Amino acid sequence: MRRFISQLTATAVFGAALAGSAAAQEYSFRFQSSDPAGNANFILQQSWAEDVRERTGGKVAIELLPVNTIVAHTETQDAVAAGIIDGHFTDTSYFAGKEPAFGLIANPVGAWSDPQQMFDFMENGGGKELMNSLVEPYGLHFIGATTPGLEAFVSKVPLDGVDDLKGIKMRAPEGMVQRVFAAAGAVPVNLPGSEVFTSLDKGVIDAADYTVFSTNHEQGMHDIAKHPVYPGFHSMPLVEVSMNKAKWGSLPADIQATLEQSVSDFARRQVSTLAERDAVAVAAAAADGVTVHDWSAEERARFRAIAKGEWEAAAGASDASARVYSTLTKYLSDNGLLE
Repeated sequence: MRRFISQLTATAVFGAALAGSAAAQEYSFRFQSSDPAGNANFILQQSWAEDVRERTGGKVAIELLPVNTIVAHTETQDAVAAGIIDGHFTDTSYFAGKEPAFGLIANPVGAWSDPQQMFDFMENGGGKELMNSLVEPYGLHFIGATTPGLEAFVSKVPLDGVDDLKGIKMRAPEGMVQRVFAAAGAVPVNLPGSEVFTSLDKGVIDAADYTVFSTNHEQGMHDIAKHPVYPGFHSMPLVEVSMNKAKWGSLPADIQATLEQSVSDFARRQVSTLAERDAVAVAAAAADGVTVHDWSAEERARFRAIAKGEWEAAAGASDASARVYSTLTKYLSDNGLLE
């Protein structure tokens, strides 16, 4: 009898907990990522969704879906605006074909030498306001930005400077990344991140602008591309966290503030976590016979000079691009980062 009563009590407690959880949940959203399931970035993003649930006391439940679950990675902006999904966690450059300014703000190649510079630009240098001026006409609201950090470069052939890029078939997302590498003599190919490994393995591409060293290593990229360039310097993507504008507007101010702070905190956590993993992965790769190429200061300067020329050229693509160029270069100049 005692056991039966205990079971009844346990069942009642469990049922009450479920009921309490259901009662607490007031908002349920589906966000789609541009990263595949199992990818280090996606796993970290899932921890953000859990953090939001905890910070809001269970009021906000976010289901984070991997790339291509509902729509293609290039279609999430339209899907969010239409209410097919509620938000996305994605590289803004994927929408450069719709508005060139997305490509420039998403990855002003060569601009950042540290993730904290980009975070400060977004939070204190006009970047957040700029992003909302870009996405709100498309029915979205920008919550905040993150990044995996300065990306390493994956390559099957030795790359020790700008001249080695000539004729290289390389994966690069739309927008500024493609423009800069094309100006440097490479042949950019637009592929989603989920196809990088297979494309390298089959010889469709020789190299790839993909993500940070540790994630490349975990996914086996260095098994087939044994000449990575590290530390990164060329590319640091702005990964936006945005949601449907109307749904954002319907949220109370305290929930909005919690979401904004959660993204800011997540961004720092993601960068520090991946930087620690990079250091371990570089040592492991070298021990496995991978040749890590570290470009000289002179070659990095040559590459950045090419990039700066492309920023200026991109400013003329649209009125929005001109606003991005003006705001970005003012911030870089004011903070001594332009030269």
